[in-house]
Formats: sequence, structure tokens, C-alpha cells
Amino acid sequence: MHMRTLHLVLLALSVTATDAFAQATAASPPTDYSNPQVWLCRPGRPGACDVDLSTTVIGRDGRATVERAPLDPDAPVDCFYVYPTVSTDTTTNSDLVPNETERNVVRLQLARFGTKCRLFAPMYRQLTLAAMGRANAAGIESPDFLGLGYQDVRAAWRHYLAHDNGNRGVVLIGHSQGSAILIELIRREIEGTPAQARIVSALLIGAPGGVLVPRGRHVGGTFAHLPLCRAATQTGCVVAYSSFRSTAPPTAATRFGMSADSTLVATCTNPAALGGGEAALNGYFDAKGETALPMGPAEPWKVGGQPIATPMVRVAGLLKAQCKSNTFATYLDVSVERGPDSPASRDIQGDLAEGLGLHLVDMEVAMGNLVDLVGQQSRSYLDKTRRR
Repeated sequence: MHMRTLHLVLLALSVTATDAFAQATAASPPTDYSNPQVWLCRPGRPGACDVDLSTTVIGRDGRATVERAPLDPDAPVDCFYVYPTVSTDTTTNSDLVPNETERNVVRLQLARFGTKCRLFAPMYRQLTLAAMGRANAAGIESPDFLGLGYQDVRAAWRHYLAHDNGNRGVVLIGHSQGSAILIELIRREIEGTPAQARIVSALLIGAPGGVLVPRGRHVGGTFAHLPLCRAATQTGCVVAYSSFRSTAPPTAATRFGMSADSTLVATCTNPAALGGGEAALNGYFDAKGETALPMGPAEPWKVGGQPIATPMVRVAGLLKAQCKSNTFATYLDVSVERGPDSPASRDIQGDLAEGLGLHLVDMEVAMGNLVDLVGQQSRSYLDKTRRR
């Protein structure tokens, strides 16, 4: 990653969502989400989710097979996704024209869910990396994720409910700034309303400030009604975690998984073992070694010394994880198996700096688990709906 880009990324990840950062929202007209051009992905039109998800799967014996992942246009539930801080626009808020980083993060974080749900991903005027850097330089440590960006996502959500949902179940998916916005959307627009009954689950990954609950409980704190997911058949619940490499756990410099309130703790729900304990992660990675923000020069994956031809790669037995807590944070502890018998030719990327963990690949390390979970939760939701 170029040093200027890395500097902006670190600044972007060091802030939390509050109402303190003033923006000139009054002069900005609302975004019209009846315009299909302001959606990265939505059913019935070509978009950023229409990508090749072919994956080279490297088995424990070192053999490689190719796995296909066809999207299901007739999936019975929907996924509504808000992407993380990726905009390289130089303005305070991004525009509504997708660039390569926005298309790339959708490819890595959302497209595979299209095997289980219809995909909706609005563009929104997020706080850019540059804006967060300027705010930090000015001594403003709490830029507001809830200004224009929140207003746009709220407008997109309301348009989706009115024109697209049709009483279908919906999975909310967010990462980083996207998770922060979805947390407020749930609190302000969903909890305690008829829309709450349509929530299959909420995947709120890598949220600045995290999802908090009272010590020893699975509900309360950030959300009044939505509990943490503790079983794959549970619906109307939340999956939330921030991932750290087992060899580099959170320190005093951490920006994720901590709580300033001694009565509340940050949550960690391991998507591979919702009930607790350690389990294998089913990670999907870009075969060229790219992450949501470029870490270039990327190191490509190889098998048998040769570059992988498919766009994505999965290595059986490479990753395992469990939720842990230390003095500083509660987090998803990710171990990488790269012993002499491992077929992987390289380590995973995604580290930024001390305190930030594997934030760039929070979703990729558990993508297969998250997709499988959405499939199981969707079936459970549909069964419960039919019995009503």
C-alpha cells in the first residue's frame, strides 16, 4: 500500500461514530433511490455483484479443485449491504459514482451472498478516507458517520422497504463505517417497528465502537431487542466481531472490540461456532492477493508453484478461530496454520497496524461461514414464517 493511502486508512479506522462532526447536510438534496444508477447492486440490472466467483479450493492433500458459486436470482430472502470506508474521493463526502475500490469491496464482501439472497447495495455519500485524515489533523477525533452517509442509507432502506421488499426476510450486512451506519439504522428505523419482524439477521462486522451488551447477557446495550446469534437456526439476531491475528492480539492501541462503559462489553460472535469454542474458518480470498483497500504490491496465491487461474482461492484447514478477551478488547482470535504439511504457499494479508488487527479481511476470513449461516438462518426464518 502506498504510504499516503496507508496513512489515510489508519486515520479512518481510528474514529468512532458520534453526532459531533458537523456537515452541511441542509444544502444537500436527498438522494433519489428510484434511480438505478445509485445502486451498486440490485436485482434485475447489471451491477458490481455480477462477477466471477470461481474459486480454486486447495485441499489438505495439496490438490486443487475448482468451485463455482452461481448467484440465485430467485433466492427467497434479501441481503441489504452497506460497504466500509473505501472512497478515495478527495471531498469530505464521496460522490455517488462508483469507482474501483467500491466495486472491489462489493466483489470481496457481498457478491458471494448472492448464492443465498437477492442483493441490494446502495451507493451512499460516505465520509471519505481523505475527510477523516483532515478531521484528525484538525484535532476532531469523532467524525460523524451519521450525516449525509446515514441519511442516504436511511433513504435507500426506506425505498427498499416500500418498493422492493414485499414482506420478504432481509439480512443486514455491514463492515466498518457500514456497520456503524447500520447500527443506527436498526436503532432508529427497525427496532420496535413492523420491519423488525423481517430481519433474518444482522451481520455487523468490524464496527468502530462495536456492538455492546451488559456483562453476561446476550441482549441489551447497543440494541434493546435484537440479541446476539447463538445458534444457526436463530433469527432476528446479530453477528458481530472484529478479527485479530492470534500472534498479534489487541493492545492498548486497539480501536476495536473495547467498551468505555464498565457495565458493557464488546461482543464477539464466532460465525463458525456461534455457541462458543474454536472452529475452522472457511475463508475466501482474492487469488491475486488484493484486499478491500489495495495493499500493493499484492502477493498472489499459488498451488504447485503456479499462479491460481480463478479469481478467488480457498485453502482447507488454513484458518481457525475462537472468541477471546484480554485486558484491552473482546475479539475473534484467528490462527493461521502454515506448518510443513500446509498446502498454502503464503500467509493471509489484512494487517494494518497495532490495534487494528485483521480489519481489512474481517469478512473474507469467515466468508464461507457467514454465507452458510445466512443460508441456515434463511431456512429457519422461512419455516417460522410459514407456521405463523
